[in-house]
Amino acid sequence: MMYQNVDPLTPQDRLALEWNLFQSTESGTSSGFCWTWEAARPVVIVGRSNHTADDVILDACAADGVPVLRRFSGGGTVVLGPGCLNYAVALPLVSQPGLGDVLASFQLVLGRIVTALGIPGLAIEGRTDLTLDGRKVSGNAQRRGRRALLQHGTLLYDFDPALATRYVKEPARQPAYRAERAHSEFMGNLPLDCERVQAALAKAWPDLVTPLVGTGHSVVPSAERPGCKFERVTPGGASPSAAQAPLS
Repeated sequence: MMYQNVDPLTPQDRLALEWNLFQSTESGTSSGFCWTWEAARPVVIVGRSNHTADDVILDACAADGVPVLRRFSGGGTVVLGPGCLNYAVALPLVSQPGLGDVLASFQLVLGRIVTALGIPGLAIEGRTDLTLDGRKVSGNAQRRGRRALLQHGTLLYDFDPALATRYVKEPARQPAYRAERAHSEFMGNLPLDCERVQAALAKAWPDLVTPLVGTGHSVVPSAERPGCKFERVTPGGASPSAAQAPLS
């Protein structure tokens, strides 16, 4: 199933719904899904095991009203916002040879994205990134279960790296190809507009998930239901508090 432009959903709703749909794939009640979305305003997303205080410039986020959320997958802390198209794809592990292996599965999904975009010089770097002319244009992360995986990531096409400079610290752990470059020197953009990136992604996995463009989904996220934790920055730099998003 493919869902696009399910509005109005906040980034927290999106992440919660991705978790719901991944769980449906993991349980076997769904054969998988993919979708794309874009945050209308900046938002910081922290990886599952990362420490917020180590990664995020909390005072700047609080001053600008930028929410800080924690996703359910691994990987580093990122800033989303205008000019950054986000995608997610969930697949049963038995649907394609190689999905059972972590590195091979990243190579498979990212390889399909590279082929679909058809941009000369676009390449996989650091195992989970896509680069163009040495600059990072896509970061990706996974959550894996016993029967399924979900991979989600970013595709930068008109993103302002100054947002990353303001809200996210330089990471302590960096891929070798970054060569200790600052965000502004490390991040780049695809030479395509949003519509062309979306159209290319729709062609990346038609044999793996059935495209279905819709205006909604029967599972409506509710921040009151128990589930994975999302962190919010409170004004004045206070410690983030945990809100709840649904698991089912």
